[in-house]
Amino acid sequence: MTELLYQLALSQIPQIGVVQTKILVQHFGEATAIFKAKKHQLESIEGIGAVRASAIRSFNDFGVAEKELQFLEQYKIKPLFLTDAAYPQRMLHCTDAPSLLFYRGNADLNNSKILAIIGTRTNTEYGKKCTEQLIADLAAHGVLIVSGLAFGIDAIAHKAALKNGLPTVGVVGHGLDKIYPHQHNALAREMALGDGGLLSEFWSGTKPDKHNFPLRNRIVAGMSDATLVIETDIRGGSMITAQLADGYNRDVLALPGRTTDVKSRGCNHLIQQNRATMFTDAEQLMTTLGWQTEQQKAKPAQRVLFIELTPEEQTVVAMLQQKDSVHIDEINLRSGFSSSTTAAAILNLELANVVQSLPGKMYKLA
Repeated sequence: MTELLYQLALSQIPQIGVVQTKILVQHFGEATAIFKAKKHQLESIEGIGAVRASAIRSFNDFGVAEKELQFLEQYKIKPLFLTDAAYPQRMLHCTDAPSLLFYRGNADLNNSKILAIIGTRTNTEYGKKCTEQLIADLAAHGVLIVSGLAFGIDAIAHKAALKNGLPTVGVVGHGLDKIYPHQHNALAREMALGDGGLLSEFWSGTKPDKHNFPLRNRIVAGMSDATLVIETDIRGGSMITAQLADGYNRDVLALPGRTTDVKSRGCNHLIQQNRATMFTDAEQLMTTLGWQTEQQKAKPAQRVLFIELTPEEQTVVAMLQQKDSVHIDEINLRSGFSSSTTAAAILNLELANVVQSLPGKMYKLA
């Protein structure tokens, strides 16, 4: 309990943000050791310095942390520090990952397959049907569905997941002492007490203020393998989440719609600008993300033999032979090719069934 108290307190120190917390934890191993360190030990660490060292040494407002600890215990909320095994490990690859998350639920936040489904609060019947059909088709594959518990597509995705027996987690932009919107109280309760859950980085008493939701969106994108945008206008909040997912090197998919439909303008724009893969159905999504079924794994695509490779393609294949999988950025860096040259080589290799695309812009030999 002492370590947890120090973890909570660490997040309350002025000038100690996510980056500094990571630096300190990497150096000392735990929050308790950070508070017990001497000032000269703290200020000698690169990225901390004298001012932040003084802020740590002078912090004494542990009453706030103790009060929050009591709240967590009372409502059976699990605090997840970035060193905890239950912390969503995919988030650790994001530079702005929260150092502390609060979780109430039973779903595994490190499920082998995690899909974020997001969209407008004012969906059409087309968006609703496509969301429900997709989740029904994913029911047999154990996919964790993540969304933001908002009106519209978010709620539709959560409800469809519950109906089809899939775990679903709602990431909220406020403390877990309340539910916003309040109309989703029953839905949130069913998620938290069943196989789903509620996740937040905000302390109790934090209101659902407007500026909290972009922060919420980065968790939705960061903890997921891919983000699927169902419907959104070109300036919708879902566009921010899609941009964040792309920045984290996660796959982004979008449901296309008619050019005359306002709620499809954002999705069509993402596809047009090559910022998202066009979503068609569950099978295509599973293939895009490398989530093969057992039947597909038993009959892998046969690699084309005796084909002639260009020098660029030979270079890519040679890299992939050295590792199980390689990120596109590493291929660009090690090959010295331009991104367009690398993309062309990989595309040709994919078409020849030599290379397979994986989630997160990773590639491996087929």
